[in-house]
Amino acid sequence: MDVPREGVAKQKMIRRAAIAVLLLAAAGGVSYWLSKLQPAAVTVEYSTVWPDTVKRGPMLRNVRGMGTLVPEEILFVPAISEGRVDRIHLRAGANVGKDTVLLELSNPELQLAAFDAEWQVKAAEATIKDLRVKLETQRLDQVSNAARVKSEFSQAKLQADRDEALIRLGLKSDLEYKLTKAKADELSGRTQIEDERVRIFSQSVEAQISAQQVNIEKLKAAWDLKKQQVNQLKVRAGADGVLQQMAVEVGQKVLPGAVLAKVAQPTKLKAELKIAETQMKDIMIGQPASVDTRNGIIPGHVVRIDPAAVNGTVTVDVKLDGPLPQGARPDLSVDGNVDLERIADALHVGRPVYGQPNSTITLFKLMPGTEEAIRVPVKLGRGSVNHIEILEGLNVGDTVILSDMSQYDSQNRIKLKR
Repeated sequence: MDVPREGVAKQKMIRRAAIAVLLLAAAGGVSYWLSKLQPAAVTVEYSTVWPDTVKRGPMLRNVRGMGTLVPEEILFVPAISEGRVDRIHLRAGANVGKDTVLLELSNPELQLAAFDAEWQVKAAEATIKDLRVKLETQRLDQVSNAARVKSEFSQAKLQADRDEALIRLGLKSDLEYKLTKAKADELSGRTQIEDERVRIFSQSVEAQISAQQVNIEKLKAAWDLKKQQVNQLKVRAGADGVLQQMAVEVGQKVLPGAVLAKVAQPTKLKAELKIAETQMKDIMIGQPASVDTRNGIIPGHVVRIDPAAVNGTVTVDVKLDGPLPQGARPDLSVDGNVDLERIADALHVGRPVYGQPNSTITLFKLMPGTEEAIRVPVKLGRGSVNHIEILEGLNVGDTVILSDMSQYDSQNRIKLKR
């Protein structure tokens, strides 16, 4: 017969409650401990990042731009007159001299005008010869008439002198003397008039000849111009150098002023660099520069800055101060650096991929003695092509990762696997 035990059910209930309390306490402790644990760091291959160490010392500020080599002077060969391209003697790349014929144009109307001008000159020269003969004949007639009057005057004067002598002897009447004297005086006046007419006619001859000569010179000038235009149908280079471009083809019609070709001197080149407009504020004329032709680096200096920006870049012309390396030629792609200033003492590091001057960014700094890197804020100062100044956040000897770490923006620390 079973004997009932008093209090057993109550003890079981108390035991179960105690166990439940202990389990809840243990679960809470574990949860609290887990909440204090940091998440596991993302592992990154060390060979895939670009680390650099913070240094203190001199830093060269410069900016970089890509560009091309272009001739310092380009001669544009224009068409002087209208014409059609008949022949092209040379193509781009040929060495040319000042008088080298590049191409030939044809213009029948211009050639006909030149022939017409030539015949006008010949007709005017024949006209002036005929005029000289006619005027000389008229002048001789004037001289002959003056000589005749002078002869008559001499005879009349002799008669008047004779009659005056006869009057003194009483052999001639006073009336006859007065008549001969009057005739002599008349012829004396006519002699002076004829001499004046000869002098004036001579001046008239010179004036008419001069006027005709001026007309001939005018016609000759027009003829010379036409001949020059015909000669210029053979288009010449105009300078020693290399034919850089032939801008026309055979059969093409060209108008006066149209560019037919370009001639450049390959030994006188400059670099045209395209620099981002955000980096232009410190660039000035005269600053030193260097141009990398991929076959040598040439020193130079800034000689011109384009006043306008195009597609986010500004063109900067750099005059080359050193000799050109072998293979340098117009339109060769180059890289160029313009030196802005030299900072004597600066805390600096290699330029991060996304680090802009005068901004604050975050970088992963390697922790000494560990394989971990933590994200730290860094305040940047003045920048250069390969280096940037550190204002706050890093010290000398710190190693930071400069490569693109945007895929780890959600991570505050990473583990580097070597």
